[in-house]
Amino acid sequence: MKTDDFNYYLPEGLIAQHPLDRRDESRMMVIDRSTNNVEHKHFKDIIDYLNQDDVLVLNDTKVIACRLIGNKLETNAVIEMFLLEEKEKDIYLCLVKPGRRVKEGTIIIFNKLKATCIKILEEGMRLFKLEYEGDLLEIIDEIGEMPTPPYIHEKLKDKNKYQTVYANNIGSVAAPTAGLHFTPELLCKIKEKGIKLCYITLHVGLGTFKPVTIDKIEEHKMHSEYYFMSNDTANILNVAKKNNNRIISVGTTTTRTLETIMNEHNCFCECSGSTNIFIYPGYKFKAIDCLITNFHLPKSTLLMLVSAFYDRKYILDFYKIAVEEKYRFFSFGDCMFIK
Repeated sequence: MKTDDFNYYLPEGLIAQHPLDRRDESRMMVIDRSTNNVEHKHFKDIIDYLNQDDVLVLNDTKVIACRLIGNKLETNAVIEMFLLEEKEKDIYLCLVKPGRRVKEGTIIIFNKLKATCIKILEEGMRLFKLEYEGDLLEIIDEIGEMPTPPYIHEKLKDKNKYQTVYANNIGSVAAPTAGLHFTPELLCKIKEKGIKLCYITLHVGLGTFKPVTIDKIEEHKMHSEYYFMSNDTANILNVAKKNNNRIISVGTTTTRTLETIMNEHNCFCECSGSTNIFIYPGYKFKAIDCLITNFHLPKSTLLMLVSAFYDRKYILDFYKIAVEEKYRFFSFGDCMFIK
């Protein structure tokens, strides 16, 4: 398939620049795959579409405030650095801007933190040795900013707005945005209705957002991302499969984790590892029955996954409707429930 097959027109004014004050007041397009029917609701209405004994699977990863602004020791030039992944003790894979100013041996000074470039890698990446006193995560949380996507131009005033209310395991460079619509009160109502909640972890990395730059999507390579599933979650999901209860995936990151595990083990089980699974039309889903997901960028791997779950032509038609209805798009935007 061609990358251009997943393009669509989006006015820039529909790109959400900030989260809503009330998370569950976001709009929700409900799509019934059996009838192709579309309804326009709000996310708080999701409870009306969930049945007793459904299983809702959420990604409990927590975003690290990994966008750091510092100064080059030699020239005092401003350098922006994104901490992406710890490779070994205090050695981090980073993306820096402007990269041309950062060579091997370059030292960048941040408040309470010094970073020395020890290796130049492909695609603008660098390895840095970090030096500090105290707890690194506490320092990063104090001095860092949330790594909101480049299409968001407004400064995020409250870091917690870019975390799900159930975020628990720190390690992502971006939020699993489909989960941003939940509130503690809505989760309580869902549990009271008899819907089971369970959690997986997938630490979102650059792989999810790397643009598809080649014509044939089959040739695109995803970066690997760490995932984990507990024994408790595996047991809940296996019982749901056995009893033909619906497994509802909250977001593309959760979907990729569940499908990876099912592909590798033919069941759900306690496990961890790295996944670079790339789901696009033609893929046969084994794990999930329904999907909650935001509206994604044109030509993105996320839009390709959603198109695989339903139908590319219908999805693009519904995106056109979303534009006409002035839905809010991308990370802080509205969502779909595809059932």
